[in-house]
Amino acid sequence: MALTSFFAPTVLAGPQLIEQTRGRNVAIRDESGSQLASRMVDPVVAAEAAGVDYALIAQRWWGSGTEIEGSSFDCLAMTAFYAARTSTIGLITAIHPGFFLPGPIAKWGTSIDRLTGGRWSINVTSGWNLIEFPMYGAELVEHDDRYRRSKEFIEILRGAWAAEEFSYDGEHYAVDQLRLEPRPTSTALTVFQGGQSDAARQMAAENSDWMFLNGGTPEKIGAIIDDVRDRAAALGRRVRFALFGIPLCRQTDAEAQSRIHDMVSGIDRSVAEQRRNYVSGAKGMWEASDDELTLLDTNEGYASRLIGSPNTVIRRLEEFIDAGVDCFHLSLSDRLFMEEVFPAIRPM
Repeated sequence: MALTSFFAPTVLAGPQLIEQTRGRNVAIRDESGSQLASRMVDPVVAAEAAGVDYALIAQRWWGSGTEIEGSSFDCLAMTAFYAARTSTIGLITAIHPGFFLPGPIAKWGTSIDRLTGGRWSINVTSGWNLIEFPMYGAELVEHDDRYRRSKEFIEILRGAWAAEEFSYDGEHYAVDQLRLEPRPTSTALTVFQGGQSDAARQMAAENSDWMFLNGGTPEKIGAIIDDVRDRAAALGRRVRFALFGIPLCRQTDAEAQSRIHDMVSGIDRSVAEQRRNYVSGAKGMWEASDDELTLLDTNEGYASRLIGSPNTVIRRLEEFIDAGVDCFHLSLSDRLFMEEVFPAIRPM
């Protein structure tokens, strides 16, 4: 059975990498109150009604809105907001170690966990947006050390979840006789993570339950999955995988290919180059590629090539399942996809 997830609305504007879309993004920074609340919660309620399994609430405290998505509302506030307005969908909060201490997040997480009846999970994201760290007073350490810091963060969360009293003394974090009241609904916390570098893969094998992957071909994604699976198996663990994809579904393959061709033709090359520089803090993602579809969005969702007629897209999803994908992290804005393809995902 394949699962599904999507990005819950949090950002003020999407990236504007295509020349024809320049200026078309309508920022929501001037809205407030009931108008803003409705605009943010309606897509989540609709996703829940459609049977989407998870809503991922991102942490993007600063973004240009040009090379990458714009700044977002706070991840903790938005999780609580969505928790109060949903009843079944799983809520995954993206948390950047370095911006938060693990003890307070463990306390906050158990509260959300209790209030939602066990619907909360965490996505530990080690961070690549180098501008954010000094802006918010977070310590910026080297790439691989960010993953070592994340591993400590996860170890404290898991320890506090499992034991009524937990102490830890690490290089980056320490807690002394940490006690969580209320206790979580389960002694096991589900941990997601991002990243595709060697350090990310090793952290997934050792510490995480799920790995979010940027878009790519079944061959590329399958190679990453096989590598992490082998590392995890050597430790007696199992990791599952969620792949990002942006569907472009039309009645015929020719219609879909025509549309994607127009989009690629409209890429603003100067902005795309700026984006490569902007994301230089990452390794394993957004690497130089001959695949121009990687330039169309922030997380390379079009590169998964969920592009074509409903039957073509279904066959593509089946290729990813054969490669080891357990969950499809999707944009839900394509009407034909939602009507004719989405209902076929779960039974796959």
